[in-house]
Amino acid sequence: MKRKLMISFAGAFILLSGISIGAFASSNLQEIKAYLNANLKVRVNGEIAQLKDASGNAVLPITYKGTTYLPVRAVADTLNVAVNYDAAAGEVILGERLEGTAIKNEEFNQTLYSKDPTQTTFGDKDYKEVLFSASNSNIKYAALNPNGKYQKLYLQFAATGTEVESIAISDNDNNTLLKKVGPISVEAGIQTLEVDIAGVKNIAINVQQSKEGGFFIPLTTSYYK
Repeated sequence: MKRKLMISFAGAFILLSGISIGAFASSNLQEIKAYLNANLKVRVNGEIAQLKDASGNAVLPITYKGTTYLPVRAVADTLNVAVNYDAAAGEVILGERLEGTAIKNEEFNQTLYSKDPTQTTFGDKDYKEVLFSASNSNIKYAALNPNGKYQKLYLQFAATGTEVESIAISDNDNNTLLKKVGPISVEAGIQTLEVDIAGVKNIAINVQQSKEGGFFIPLTTSYYK
């Protein structure tokens, strides 16, 4: 079930902050005279929150003609909602996206990366690009870099050779466990793991499995939203 968020600020609207928009000379932009409002506090779940930009610097609300504007990135980070800016569409994207983005389109650790058809094929389907840990390999780790742009990760995963005891998916920057699953048998085939990743920039995937086994992660059908 998707989490529903309700934000209530008296007379408040949301203003972009910490998102590189560019083209400030656009004819659609109008210069105004506004005021930084240090008196306004934002309370989230009963506690006063310090609004910060993408670099961790404190930011203040802006008041213009009786209306207070809050920086959208700071508010989204406080509420643990993914935020991104699509320059081509001229859109701010909050939360889960309608269309998925294959994880191959973002950065990832390429130690296990393969385009070899003998490794990218699983169950008679060639996935073209995968993270492949071969049997008898000591590498039981993978890393993804969504850079805080997404709300969800849908990770496809299959055990090969021997059963996977468990998979721990963590926020690598904060050493926070996001999801732990297992065991996964070889007979189970490809499983899809849904993980909440709002605000997460770097993901660690640690696989507990005997050395004789391996695993398979398709990069083309695993995706972010």
